[in-house]
Amino acid sequence: MKTNTVQFLSPDTLHKNTAFSQLAVVNGNHKTIYIGGQDALDRDGKLIGKGNIEEQAQQVLKNIEAALEAGGASFEHVVKWNIYFVKGQPVQNAFKVFQPKLAKLKTPPLVTGVFVDALANPDYLLEIEAIAILPA
Repeated sequence: MKTNTVQFLSPDTLHKNTAFSQLAVVNGNHKTIYIGGQDALDRDGKLIGKGNIEEQAQQVLKNIEAALEAGGASFEHVVKWNIYFVKGQPVQNAFKVFQPKLAKLKTPPLVTGVFVDALANPDYLLEIEAIAILPA
């Protein structure tokens, strides 16, 4: 049996913040990657798509993909998505961004969608966190 190790990462392809890491990779019998809430920030911390949930969803998806790649995974390894939408946002516009990528998967992951009053920045319209598991 392998000893579990935990590695916290903030890859150069994502915004860096001294208060948190972007993902955690757990190695053991399986490799588990926990991706912290991703917002529509580019690698320099600039908000992409202010006031536009579709543009923000595109950047969030790009950030999730970058985090997965940094952990050695891809979308097919995601087993769970948590999506937080600010109340009043047209979620269909965000979902249409996700559909082309997720429709290619053999089996869909678990998804939880939650409406919230606000996120950490009043300009954020959605935030997504994910869990991926792959063989070690």
